[in-house]
Amino acid sequence: MDNTKLDQLIEKFKNEQRALLPKVHLKNNFQLEEIQFVAGVDIAYWEVNENTFGTCCIIVIDYITHEVVEKVYSDGKITIPYIPGFLAFRELPLVMEAVKKLTNQPDLYMFDGNGYLHYRHMGIATHASFFLNKPTMGVAKSYLKIQGVDFIMPKNIKGSYTNIVINNEIYGRTLRTTENVKPIFISCGNWIDLETSTEIVLNCINNMSRLPIPVRLADIETHKIRKQLIENELGG
Repeated sequence: MDNTKLDQLIEKFKNEQRALLPKVHLKNNFQLEEIQFVAGVDIAYWEVNENTFGTCCIIVIDYITHEVVEKVYSDGKITIPYIPGFLAFRELPLVMEAVKKLTNQPDLYMFDGNGYLHYRHMGIATHASFFLNKPTMGVAKSYLKIQGVDFIMPKNIKGSYTNIVINNEIYGRTLRTTENVKPIFISCGNWIDLETSTEIVLNCINNMSRLPIPVRLADIETHKIRKQLIENELGG
């Protein structure tokens, strides 16, 4: 893609993000006791003959028992180039294809990525909410630095956190889910507040990982499915 077309595409994407932003509401549109199924969403990529392919895996768990109730995946060729800040446009087609395969309707979606913690408050978790029509949140393993602002490390106590504040606005939260392990970075997607997001994430932590169970399992599944698809492509 030449620079002119890329610039046009970026401007188009920015306009779409700006149009959606006023519809973002960082408050709960549900009661916590109503949550039954929570979905984790992750995407993995690979290259074949200079073409990019991807797979989206969704793992649905029971919020109370943490048992897996369903897992689905989609895969396909990626047609949108990698552009930082606009990953949702690249990933949403795969996400929605996987969602179509679900037989259990999640009450909430957790994305391996960001939501409101984004240059224009429109990370994948926030953007996807308008297509899913469900509350969403972002759970990231690494920190997205915005306007040169670093995060403040929380105390080494499970459940401790520091808010990520940029220009006097809270973008997200650095959350310690496990002692003596690096924190994670959570942010609201849409139709949920940060306190509830924190509570839900902490409820979905076990002794296997610093990541909440749905996101950790979705991450594991994407690597497994990617390996299978590559082997099938190679005839292995």
